[in-house]
Amino acid sequence: MPKTHFSQETINFYRDLRDNNNRPWFQEQKGRYDLVKAESKEFLSSVEDVMNEHDDIERSKIFRIYRDVRFSKDKTPYKTSISMSFHRRKPALRGGYYVQVTPGDQSFIAVGFWNPEPSDLKLIRQNIDFDHQNFRKIINTPSLTKVWKTVQGDQVKTSPKGYSKDHPAIDLLKHKQFIFTKAYSDKDVTSPKFLASISKSFHAIRPFFDYMSNILTHDMNGEPLY
Repeated sequence: MPKTHFSQETINFYRDLRDNNNRPWFQEQKGRYDLVKAESKEFLSSVEDVMNEHDDIERSKIFRIYRDVRFSKDKTPYKTSISMSFHRRKPALRGGYYVQVTPGDQSFIAVGFWNPEPSDLKLIRQNIDFDHQNFRKIINTPSLTKVWKTVQGDQVKTSPKGYSKDHPAIDLLKHKQFIFTKAYSDKDVTSPKFLASISKSFHAIRPFFDYMSNILTHDMNGEPLY
C-alpha cells in the first residue's frame, strides 16, 4: 500500500524539535526520529511511484536533517522540516519537484527551475526575448494558474546584461529562477488525500515543463542540442 500522507506524530516531532533544537534533546528523542525518518522514506517512494505514472523521475532524495552552521549566525543544529526533491530524467526532461513539510501550517510544494545553469538561463531569456507572448500564454494556462497561481523566483535588480530595462518582457527577463509554489496546512499533510493532491498539482505544471524542456534541448535555430 502506498504511503498517502504523514502521521500527526511526524508533525508533533518537528514541532517539538523546533522548541528543543539542541543535541541532548535530539539524542533522547532518537527513537521518535527514526520512526519519522522511516515514514519520510516511505512517502518519498510513494510520491516517486505515483509521479512515474505520468512522468519520468530519474532520482529523488530526502535532505539531511543536519544544518550546515559553518557560516550561519543561527547555530541550531537541526532543520525543523522534512524536505524532498524529485528530478526528471535529463537531458530530455527538465524541471524539478519539491515537497517540504513544516509544522504550523507552513508546508508547501514547489516546482520549476531553482538554479538554472548559465547556459540554460541564457536560452530561456533568448526565447522570452524572441516570443514572450507565447511564454506568457504558457504560464497563464488556466489549468496551471488554478493550481500554481503565478511564477515566482529571484530576479536581477534592474535588467540582465544585453536587455533594455524598457523591454516589453523585462518582468520575465529579470528572473533568475522560475518557480511556482502551493501551500498546505498541517491538516492537509496528515490527510489521506495528500499524495493524490501532490500528484495532481505536479501534473498541472506539465505545460510549462514541456515548453521549457523544448527550449532547453534546442538552440535558437530549432536544432537539437543533444
